[in-house]
Amino acid sequence: MKSSLNIPLWLGTALLFEQTSVAQQAPPAAAPAQQQDDILQEVIVTARGRIEHLQDVPISDSTLTERQIEDAHIREVGDFINLTPNVTIVQAQNAGYSAITIRGITQVRNSESPVAVVVDGVQEVNPAQFTQQLFDVESIEVLRGPQGALYGRDAEGGAILIRTRQPTNEFEGHVDAGGGSGDEINTQAVVSGPIIKDQLFFRLGANYVDRSGYFDNVYLNTKQDPFRDTSVQGLLKFTPDDKFSADLRGSFATTHGGSLNYHFQGANLLPNGLINPANPVNFTTPGNANLVNDTFISRDIGTDHRTIGEASLKLTYDVGFSTLSSITAWNHVEEFYSGDGYPYGNTNTLRLIPGTDYFDVDASATQYLDVTARSEELRLTSRSDQPLRWMLGGYYLYTDRYISTTTGFNNGLGILQVETTPAGPNSINPTLSFLGDNNHNTATAGFANLDYDVLDQLQLSAAYRYDWDRRKQFVSPYNTAGSPGATNRATFGLGQPKLSATYKATPDLNLYASWGVGFRSGEFNQNGTAQAAAAVGVNGVGDLVPQEKAKTAEIGFKSSWLSNRIKISADVYLTDVDNQQYFVFVGAIAAQVLVPIDKVRLRGGELETQALIAPGLDIFGGLGLTQSRINRYTVDPADVGNWAPYVPRVTVNAGIQYRTDPIIGPVRLVTRLDYRQLGKQYWDTENATPRDPVNLVALTLGLEDSKAAWNASIRIDNLLDKKYNAEYVAGGYVEPALPRVVRGTLRYNF
Repeated sequence: MKSSLNIPLWLGTALLFEQTSVAQQAPPAAAPAQQQDDILQEVIVTARGRIEHLQDVPISDSTLTERQIEDAHIREVGDFINLTPNVTIVQAQNAGYSAITIRGITQVRNSESPVAVVVDGVQEVNPAQFTQQLFDVESIEVLRGPQGALYGRDAEGGAILIRTRQPTNEFEGHVDAGGGSGDEINTQAVVSGPIIKDQLFFRLGANYVDRSGYFDNVYLNTKQDPFRDTSVQGLLKFTPDDKFSADLRGSFATTHGGSLNYHFQGANLLPNGLINPANPVNFTTPGNANLVNDTFISRDIGTDHRTIGEASLKLTYDVGFSTLSSITAWNHVEEFYSGDGYPYGNTNTLRLIPGTDYFDVDASATQYLDVTARSEELRLTSRSDQPLRWMLGGYYLYTDRYISTTTGFNNGLGILQVETTPAGPNSINPTLSFLGDNNHNTATAGFANLDYDVLDQLQLSAAYRYDWDRRKQFVSPYNTAGSPGATNRATFGLGQPKLSATYKATPDLNLYASWGVGFRSGEFNQNGTAQAAAAVGVNGVGDLVPQEKAKTAEIGFKSSWLSNRIKISADVYLTDVDNQQYFVFVGAIAAQVLVPIDKVRLRGGELETQALIAPGLDIFGGLGLTQSRINRYTVDPADVGNWAPYVPRVTVNAGIQYRTDPIIGPVRLVTRLDYRQLGKQYWDTENATPRDPVNLVALTLGLEDSKAAWNASIRIDNLLDKKYNAEYVAGGYVEPALPRVVRGTLRYNF
């Protein structure tokens, strides 16, 4: 297959702008900082574990400040990803599923993430944590390229650092309320202040969202995708002196919603739009990633219940020559989702498909996940005011993870919540297939890094981390495939070096180069999926998934122009991936399984820039390019030369925002227009059907008090109501993306 990178001329010559401003701040935050009228803000980041200027860091890094987060109405992870070049996300199926792709390295179902997600210094341990609601956030930082030398396994694609607003020494807070499309209501409240002046501070917040949904189920005459989320978070900070600090953080979130909002394109429909009970499905119907259907006919509305609890304690102590820190964390994620299985329709036909071992049935499908994790990190970090800076530390993580996946006979009497034991044949929802296993995983790591200022203009850096990951799988005795009651063991591990150099060519121009290695740990597919997949003609699936390894070389620059009124950064990279994990869906058993693509090459780059055209008038944007090529694929050698799945060739984000001077008293107007393009992409190694480029526009209109006492705004996402599929799964399974969504919000700060 021809692999040249063809980009429209206007993309190669247009000036595209991306928000790349302040990331994480060291002191406790008070009111949102006001940007000077004549220059862009200075950029401070913590990408390498210490406070540095973004311009000096040899990493492709996109950041958002608290003000920018509020201006862009960022409430979910997809909102800030839409402002980041070469990063995309698929949100479908259930609340805990998100397929993030960063520079062509993808996350797929039931796999570890290729991106480390760190919230207030604590690394998330399961991808189901990532899609929580975002509120009271101070900064978001997205690092592209391998970050495993600092953040460890599963950071081969990059890292996302989220910092919530910190407790303050003065009482403050805010309340807001709003509503929007889908009969949505939302409200939020945050309060912060001192318990003991100058020593003990607190911050407490809560967020609530409730909506009936956006899509109609014409068979049941109701909404297909209801959603309700309640989240609370708190932070207690103790600083008795200038040497010691303690941060105690806790959060809890519960989500209820719909799930499995898919269509099967092989379903045979009658003129009334319902499935033909005499001939429900046709497996020879070719799939089409651009065929969109946003009404549903399933006989059961999918349900999803997720709870997330998190607690952490961070201790830091200045020992003089360095700072000693300890982070102890506990996490628990539990999620159950269920709904119609294929063909996602209204028939209860039950008959054996000729030549196969499974039934053509309006089945139910469920999955249950229960994860508890405990982690500890110790780190010793040298002072920053010296030419040789260093860091060393160790990490420990224990994870107890249970997962079960089932199909059942859906006879219209409801879908049972199946967790560890299948439903019997006389129940209202008899289990047809059951795959369950408990996994006890232990990960340990040691890491170190050095930064040395060889000259005033030249800095060299070296980092290394080795991760060990020992996994033990206990197979349920109730499994309907594989080896019921078996115990499986595997150990994975890899050293992850990173070398980089930064050269300050001028006070406003930095050049950098880096090379690094990252890896994603191997894991077990659910035991029995290989056997079940082979039985229905899906070959190449194994019960053990090998670890993934990526080597990346990168060069780039970061610059500012016209007295810091314009910022421009750009980079190019080359990544070679071994055993890239790829997702295969086996509809017959609702199995979500992983197979490795032996070798994939990724090459591309990013361009980001921001410009202050006039006081209050900003333009910003970013361009991401990724060319992917499958170089070896044992499962199907015919796919060699194809694009890697879930990797768009181009991403574009651009926007303009204008904040006026006060127009009536202290009131000023804020207007903002955002544009996002998701380029052409394929969903499978066969490159069977691409999704055409998707162009999205968002509009924000707002009023605010110039002294930050209040603001009111309306945000319209997908302004032009573009219809496209959020996801296509090989075989013709599609879930539509959200339609036009309008939200209004009123906030009062105190």
